[in-house]
Amino acid sequence: MPLALTYRRSSILRALACALTMSVFLAACADDEDVYNEQPVEDLYNDAMDELLDGSYIDAAKGFDEVERQHPYSVWATRAQIMAAYAYYENNDYDESIISAGRFIKLHPGHRDVAYAYYLNAVSYYEQISDVARDQQITELALLSLEELVRRFPDSSYSRDARLKIDLTRDHLAGKEMSIGRYYLKRTNYVAAVNRFRRVIERFQTTSHVPEALHRLVEAYLALGVAHEAQAAAAVLGHNFPGSEWYIDSYALLEGVDLRPAADEDSWIGRTFDSIF
Repeated sequence: MPLALTYRRSSILRALACALTMSVFLAACADDEDVYNEQPVEDLYNDAMDELLDGSYIDAAKGFDEVERQHPYSVWATRAQIMAAYAYYENNDYDESIISAGRFIKLHPGHRDVAYAYYLNAVSYYEQISDVARDQQITELALLSLEELVRRFPDSSYSRDARLKIDLTRDHLAGKEMSIGRYYLKRTNYVAAVNRFRRVIERFQTTSHVPEALHRLVEAYLALGVAHEAQAAAAVLGHNFPGSEWYIDSYALLEGVDLRPAADEDSWIGRTFDSIF
């Protein structure tokens, strides 16, 4: 085949290919325009609500996000933001719920539903609390968020539920401290164990772990040879939980080395006794 004919044929093929590519691109653009069909805000919001009521939470969340995307300055967009946060929460998509709720709080700090946004933020952290054997950073964030809700909106119905969750969250964090303290105690790292049990007494004094924490302090202090602190811990334990099995065990430990529970004003336990109990 002559060279000129070959070159001409190649040029034609390249031109056809370019034309085909351009037509595909234009068709895709046309399809995108068809997909993006701006709808009345009421229709978008109601469709999202229907998805929510049907239990299609992720579709509902996307629908509420679409309300804001297409009609960002409407009153419906504000409501859609908080509803999107709720839909994400119901779908167990807690990170997205936290983001949506946080955005609502930032944009509408004086809105009548802002307390609910704080609540969604807090319970999204709360639902992610893991076993005490794992890292408790999420638990700490849950506690901070729940306490902020109660501080900002003490009389709201959300705060009443938050207070119950605060107690459970604090008990969980105390359980983590106890777990670490027992680990150190078992490996005869008594100073580290004391620090963990002391933290339970000072920070989580209303939790169910306090009696055991006091008993473990008796164990650790006796092992360290700090008898007066062991006696003080046992005295606090006996005064506040006289019928506890932990007190019976602590009393037996002290009796085994010819000691008895004794209050000590110079002990850190004695100094914090009134404020704690």
